[in-house]
Amino acid sequence: MPSINLSGAQKNYGVNSANAVSNLDLEIRDGEFMCLLGPSGCGKTTTLRMIAGLENLSDGEIRIGERLVDSVRSGVFIPPEKREMGLVFQSYALWPHLTIERNTDFGLRLRKLPRAEREARVEKVMQALDIAKYRDRYPSQLSGGQQQRVALARMLAVNPGVLLLDEPLSNLDARLRLEMRAELKRIHKEFKTTIVFVTHDQWEAMTLATTIAVMNEGTLQQMGTPNDIYDRPANRFVAEFVGSPPINILTFGAPNSQTARAVEAYLGERYPSLRGIGSIGIRPEAIGYAANATDVPPGSFAGEMTVTGVLPTGGSWILELRNDSDTLFLTTNALPRIETGSSVSFFAPPEALHVFDRNGQRVLEADALLRRNTLN
Repeated sequence: MPSINLSGAQKNYGVNSANAVSNLDLEIRDGEFMCLLGPSGCGKTTTLRMIAGLENLSDGEIRIGERLVDSVRSGVFIPPEKREMGLVFQSYALWPHLTIERNTDFGLRLRKLPRAEREARVEKVMQALDIAKYRDRYPSQLSGGQQQRVALARMLAVNPGVLLLDEPLSNLDARLRLEMRAELKRIHKEFKTTIVFVTHDQWEAMTLATTIAVMNEGTLQQMGTPNDIYDRPANRFVAEFVGSPPINILTFGAPNSQTARAVEAYLGERYPSLRGIGSIGIRPEAIGYAANATDVPPGSFAGEMTVTGVLPTGGSWILELRNDSDTLFLTTNALPRIETGSSVSFFAPPEALHVFDRNGQRVLEADALLRRNTLN
């Protein structure tokens, strides 16, 4: 399947309404697992539906390879059935009166494939998704996870060039979601299908995608690998949306924030060339703690706080630290040997500081300075 390109794509549902999607430039390469990630109402499902052809563009264009499939200015619109894409909705949308085998081969029958080819395709995809043993059952006789596999099998059987998934795992419990994530990774590897996956769940995006496009209020905030998105968020929105527990944000100029004033002084003393800083972020796993201030690594940003909570999460612990004006969260994989109410020194190496300007955009100059300090 050729790459899919959205250029200046825009969707508006009325003259007086805000754009659901604004000036979106997006490239989805052949064989890519692209996740559209963002909060409810950010435009990710609208984007998926525009790619599928279920929504007409208000402006801009969509190309599949060199083929123009949607453009208002050129008067071109290729209908969904001619785009060679498969769409799996949030609801499974299975025919309740058809067996699992008949649900799976439904699209092939519509295409009037010869019986032998149809049966071979259905058998292959049902075996791959481990639902062949349910071929004579009806959807009501299957669990949610099994029904989800049937919905995927129905799409894979017709061998679409692109598989579009609109939050398909949101109706499953935690265990089934985990199983289906692993299943989708395997499907992507085995079938080499281009997948566009819509989700508001950051962990689904981080564990599944080869590329993540983070959206907010109809605009693309950042596109990159999961590591790019997490380690180098382009702005405060991305930094705060991705990560659990959320990133700690300290805003400069905030009234009564002694920790923000401390980090501002720390940066000003060591990196006087930095100007216009609005805030810094520190990931919880990047913060360490010590019972004695003498154990703080030299060169780190550090301070003292009181432990106000020790929260076990199974394989790790979340520590809540407070002073008179601020709260920080840190995570540790080692059993904390401290009690609630204890005073501790917290610290973070300079390369762990994410620096943002007053508009919330990442300060790239700060990245270079902080990393150079570490290398030296």
